[in-house]
Amino acid sequence: MLYLIELWESVREFIATGGGVLYFVAVALFLMWILMIEKYWFLTAVYPKMKSDIVAKWDARTDTTSWYAHRIRDTWISEATEILDARMLTIKTLVAMCPLIGLLGTVTGMIAVFETMATQGTGNPRLMADGISMATIPTMAGMVAALSGVFFSTRLDAKVKMAKAKLVDSLPHH
Repeated sequence: MLYLIELWESVREFIATGGGVLYFVAVALFLMWILMIEKYWFLTAVYPKMKSDIVAKWDARTDTTSWYAHRIRDTWISEATEILDARMLTIKTLVAMCPLIGLLGTVTGMIAVFETMATQGTGNPRLMADGISMATIPTMAGMVAALSGVFFSTRLDAKVKMAKAKLVDSLPHH
């Protein structure tokens, strides 16, 4: 319990040093990871059953060669593709937004530095250092958040593409 309190205090100090923009980075990071975990769960737990149902319906058909049968096959593939692609664009957008939110923190931190210089002059380096850390910490946090999502979202995208290709291969149309 004491460890969690110390951890929470460290996080609060980090956010206080980096400024309020870090809350936006944290929200984007949290949402990004929730969506990626949900998509991974879908691909590993839900989609295999969905795919086997589609394949079973296709195999149960007596007609798999007519124009009508091909339209049914294309419809099932299209519906599965739409479900597989759901939220992937949102995940990629959140990954791309994290560094931009961090850059917003850089701008606000630099504004704080310039305000300090305008009101206090350049004689107080401690006040300028606060603004500089407020400028660099959000940038670092945004980059770390984006890097944490780049690898996993790329792997998810590859899994989605592989699942689509395997579904198409599982529905032969002779």
